[in-house]
Amino acid sequence: MQTQVAILGAGPAGLFLSHLLHLQGIDSIVIESRSRAYVEGRLRAGVLEKGTVDALVESGVGERLLREGLRHSGINFRFGGRTQPLDIRGLAGDKHVTVYGQQEVVKDLIAARLAVGGKILFNVEAKEIIGVDTPTPRVRIVSEGVEQEISCELVAGCDGFHGISRPTIPADILKTFDRVYPFSWLGILAEAPPVTDVVTNVYHEERGFALLSMRSRTLSRLYIQVPSDEKLEDWPDERIWDELDRRLEGKDELKMVRGPILQKGITPMRSFVAEPMSYRRLFLAGDSAHIVPPTGAKGMNMAIADIRVLAPAMTDYFKNKSTRLLDAYSDTCLRRVWKVERFSWSVTSMTHNFPEDNAFDRRMRNATLDYLTSSKASGLTFAENFVGLPLEESLLGDDERDPRITMLKDQ
Repeated sequence: MQTQVAILGAGPAGLFLSHLLHLQGIDSIVIESRSRAYVEGRLRAGVLEKGTVDALVESGVGERLLREGLRHSGINFRFGGRTQPLDIRGLAGDKHVTVYGQQEVVKDLIAARLAVGGKILFNVEAKEIIGVDTPTPRVRIVSEGVEQEISCELVAGCDGFHGISRPTIPADILKTFDRVYPFSWLGILAEAPPVTDVVTNVYHEERGFALLSMRSRTLSRLYIQVPSDEKLEDWPDERIWDELDRRLEGKDELKMVRGPILQKGITPMRSFVAEPMSYRRLFLAGDSAHIVPPTGAKGMNMAIADIRVLAPAMTDYFKNKSTRLLDAYSDTCLRRVWKVERFSWSVTSMTHNFPEDNAFDRRMRNATLDYLTSSKASGLTFAENFVGLPLEESLLGDDERDPRITMLKDQ
């Protein structure tokens, strides 16, 4: 098989890249190890930045998003037994976020690709990426026990944290930065109306963090902070609801509306960045390049932001034979990536209890949240990050780019 761009991974990053390339007449093949049903069914973050919504709508895959997505112009913080709202729209210049599940974005993108004959290879494992420092890289795949190769000009590694793309970058080039948090999130999807109209971050001094969010007006997505070694079987439904009620304790007697729990799971928490995000003809995007804790709802938004930089760069290469934007891709993305990592880390740190905390640390979190929700300056900083930072522009000159990772000049 042959294509212009081989894309590993049918998550939001890989599918959106394939979609944008198609709009420019550039051929691609998406390789996905899981089934279509699995990819469309896995639940992930559901809060979309304005830039993410705009990018999806402008590219023609936002019709259902605009119809079914829930616009949120604020966010709540609950601490010290009381709920304090933050007017995101008022602080961020009339911008808002939209609640729309990642699996719904994936469904929309898959439907758009298949409607025009796009090539998505489900249940196909990418085993190896070969020759990224040559004009014709190849991806070795296995489909129904048969090995094949896909030849291409560029490779997009959108295959997640555990994929094969990032390890393809030589060890003497790749640097990684990692923070594993000493707690996890226990999350549920419940058939119950949301207890609040907007996403609510809850901090309880003794018991820790909880998050109240929604997927629709009849489905609630709820999380609680638990120790990293917790087992899901130790959390029957009744215990989860009871713990949520405890973390909501306060003078206003806010209570959860209980209902059948449709799904539940435990998610480890980590921050991670890989540098560089490109090597020769291989370009990383999404979770293969960076991970954030879900506290700031940035994972999918970061993936889409990467593609909003990568797709024009690839288009420039194929249409103008220029490597300028591709050579700047990693540096362009990383400037924004680290700012978003900072935001997610800071929100996690000010809303979660850590094992080494004492009473002073926990009381300081209450003070931090009090300042955040009462200071216009502090609220503005949060709102600016929550609705989404703007994309970075490439500022590097040719002489500032690392020659070890850029496209080869003689190609």
